[in-house]
Amino acid sequence: MSNPTTSTISISATADDVRAVLFDIANYPSWSTSFKAATVISSDAQGRPTQVKLSVDAGALKDKPTLNYDWSAYPDRVDFSLEDADLLTEMTGAFIVKDNNDETEVTFEMTVALSMPVPEMMRTKAEKSTIDLALKQLKEKLEN
Repeated sequence: MSNPTTSTISISATADDVRAVLFDIANYPSWSTSFKAATVISSDAQGRPTQVKLSVDAGALKDKPTLNYDWSAYPDRVDFSLEDADLLTEMTGAFIVKDNNDETEVTFEMTVALSMPVPEMMRTKAEKSTIDLALKQLKEKLEN
């Protein structure tokens, strides 16, 4: 397993507002260009998605992963892991939300592995650009 690629952004919004958008996984396609569809397969007793089928188009990577979500560290952190995909053999990560009063810090960490050989430098660069785009679009959604 590789080290996760991580990026952090500060958003001028309350932590509750950030969580409302960030953890509404079914609505990712409404603000993130990397997600074409998100279908909740199962949810926990609080109505939070525990398994979601995504249609991802992140530049060179196009796949339809099913992810499992772990809410045990909520509201500060939500982890995800790969259940199934066409090309991906690993997709683990987390969203970490830190309340800094008038702004919220969001950290996105992710590790991806593919069923085909990809040089480490290219994989890491693709992870970084995917993470940075997601955080930028999250910030735009919350601040506009």
